[in-house]
Amino acid sequence: MTPVPVSILSTIDSPDDLKTLDKKQLSQLADELRAFILDIVSVHPGHLGSSLGVVELTIALHYVFNTPYDKLIWDVGHQAYAHKILTGRRDNFHTNRTLGGISGFPSMKESEYDAFGTGHSSTSVSAALGMAIASKQKGETNRQHIAVIGDGALSAGMALEGLNNVGVTNSNILVVLNDNGISIDKSVGAIGDYLAKMSNLSNYGKLRGSIWKGNAKAGNFKYFGPIDGHDLNKLTKVLEEVKLIDGPKFLHIITKKGKGFEKAEKEQTRFHAPGKFDRKTGELQLEEKQKEIPTYQEVFGDTMLDLARRDERIIAITPAMPTGSALTKMMNEFPLRVFDVGIAEQHAVTFSAGLAAEGMKPYCTIYSSFLQRAYDQIIHDVALQNLPVVFCIDRAGLVGGDGATHHGVFDLAFLNLVPNMVIAAPMNEVELRNMLFTASVHNDSPFAIRYPRGEATNKYQNKEFEKIEIGKAEKILDGEKTAILTLGHTGNYALEAVQILKEKDIHPAIFNMRFLKPIDEEILHEVFTGYENIITVEDGTVVGGLGSVVIDFALTHNYKNNIKKLGVPDHFVEHGSKEKLVELCGFSPAAIAELVVSM
Repeated sequence: MTPVPVSILSTIDSPDDLKTLDKKQLSQLADELRAFILDIVSVHPGHLGSSLGVVELTIALHYVFNTPYDKLIWDVGHQAYAHKILTGRRDNFHTNRTLGGISGFPSMKESEYDAFGTGHSSTSVSAALGMAIASKQKGETNRQHIAVIGDGALSAGMALEGLNNVGVTNSNILVVLNDNGISIDKSVGAIGDYLAKMSNLSNYGKLRGSIWKGNAKAGNFKYFGPIDGHDLNKLTKVLEEVKLIDGPKFLHIITKKGKGFEKAEKEQTRFHAPGKFDRKTGELQLEEKQKEIPTYQEVFGDTMLDLARRDERIIAITPAMPTGSALTKMMNEFPLRVFDVGIAEQHAVTFSAGLAAEGMKPYCTIYSSFLQRAYDQIIHDVALQNLPVVFCIDRAGLVGGDGATHHGVFDLAFLNLVPNMVIAAPMNEVELRNMLFTASVHNDSPFAIRYPRGEATNKYQNKEFEKIEIGKAEKILDGEKTAILTLGHTGNYALEAVQILKEKDIHPAIFNMRFLKPIDEEILHEVFTGYENIITVEDGTVVGGLGSVVIDFALTHNYKNNIKKLGVPDHFVEHGSKEKLVELCGFSPAAIAELVVSM
């Protein structure tokens, strides 16, 4: 009878414990670590494929370097599950992405081993350089600074800016390129093609001390690789050698996203963040309501295909999110009219501006929290020139487990500041379709449409489009004394609140504002003259959004009504289920109903 191996992972509470292992034990630890991630993430959903792909790299880095004194940055941070498990968070890893639990990304406030927060991509090199320069200023000449950059993050301009700067310093930095050929969807662009060619060279796996055709003087990058990122013996040997070399180093490793789980290796996009799945078969486990009710993303994808068929000017642009943004249907039918530009939001916006300048109708489709990264381009390249770019802002509002780095709660406020911008938010999927159509025939200015992640309201019908009058709100329910003004999907929360209030014989009115900018002043006059109390409800920050606009309107016209704002408070909201976070932020149906009663 073959003896059952003693668990190694259960003895590892810190990298110090890891260093007590014999190198021969590291492979067993890798197997146990990979199995542990699968066991937990199959039941408590999170990012799977990326972390499976860096198990060996994670072990090797913590085995060779002296973390947390040596600074280790994961970029993008969803690669860091194995890192978290090995740095004292094994026993509470099951709380990952849940309210009050650990974050799905590195977090400086969570652990001294998380050297820098990395929810967005391509920031590691710049941060590592700042830390390296600070170490030099403090006389810490033996401190190492490691930036692990992967999942397509090298395609972003910021990463290249950082490399450009590091290369002319003598900073003690190691950049590890985790080259797996994919971000969420397949990597695109010339850099990805170049890396793919390098990984197929005949001298694959051999160390080379050359410097991208440069010379060997201090300050230039010393390049090593490419090597097999799943060969623990080679990884530890190379890292031990590289550690002794001063100055900037670049280590190129080749890994497979989803390594060790057949389904995740074969379906890498699907298993980037798969939700719950069967641990043995890999079959995804969808809730029944998820199967029945379409998501806003599905409605968006169907609508874009419909619009593209009727208008040849329409072109879709996405920064590395064609599947998440549901552009795959349009991409399959019109492959020359959908552009995945990689993780490059700034480029996506200005590329869209160039298309618009030449008479095309670009639909620039970006997650809300990623749109922040292109704010100057929105102002300088689009709005200032009043170009009719359509911004399709996905994942607007609270997004759940991804937490503070990914909540799309600032777009209403930061876009509201920009002249020439139309800002719209649909209450349901019918309005989303009609807003997308309205934007297609609007050629006078930029047009932003924001919509949340996930299921809509099951009113979706693939019927003829109707043009919506820009800046026009609608009264969806008459009432007494109190008017609830909503923007976007939060109108559905107000309708649920009305059902709660019926039992108390309280009947507020509901107005679906539809547009933040231009705001419907005619209907606001109706509201202020007809209702004593006014409540605004939005799923964005209460600073600068709908509530702020309504209060400004009241001050301008000297109205004295009682106004209350509901929305995301003025602080960063943690991770948790969307339902729990809506309750926590105070604009759930129950919270709306409670406020109506109190006024």
